[in-house]
Amino acid sequence: MTTLYRLLTGQDDSDFCQKVSLALSKGWKLYGDPQYSYDSQSSKMRCAQAVVKNISQDYDADMKLGDQ
Repeated sequence: MTTLYRLLTGQDDSDFCQKVSLALSKGWKLYGDPQYSYDSQSSKMRCAQAVVKNISQDYDADMKLGDQ
């Protein structure tokens, strides 16, 4: 079994929430707490959420993690 890891990032808005929700709907699980940071160049909040997923195949660096 292989554990895959992704760090989803984006502006703190509904698009980011949709990105996380899509990952969850594909079987990814939240890993840790979300993180927030103020981007002074854009004057917006940025956020990140790590997600993990166990798969039965071996890891391959050419995998498109978003397709898993």
